[in-house]
Amino acid sequence: MIARRWHGIVPRPKAEAYRQLMLDVAIPDYRSVPGNRGAWCLHRESEGMVHFEMLTFWDDLAAIEAFAGTPVDAAKYYEFDADFLIEKEPHVLHFEVSEAK
Repeated sequence: MIARRWHGIVPRPKAEAYRQLMLDVAIPDYRSVPGNRGAWCLHRESEGMVHFEMLTFWDDLAAIEAFAGTPVDAAKYYEFDADFLIEKEPHVLHFEVSEAK
């Protein structure tokens, strides 16, 4: 299994609207892709900004490619992102997930 982590920063006054879009648009989009094992929206406030992290889990790189295209480490953005994000970070991070048996 592979974990994928995306990060973005939104000004505090726009954070609640952005969080709702992530819940209403992004998470259903992630979860609609075969091979997705779950998606969560994490957020924390710091110095007037809100950091968002999308943490998703996938069967394999092929499932991620079906969601994000190639290269798989490129961030996928939605049309509304430009109205909220301070900047668009170009890449995401992937992690191999180890599970105890």
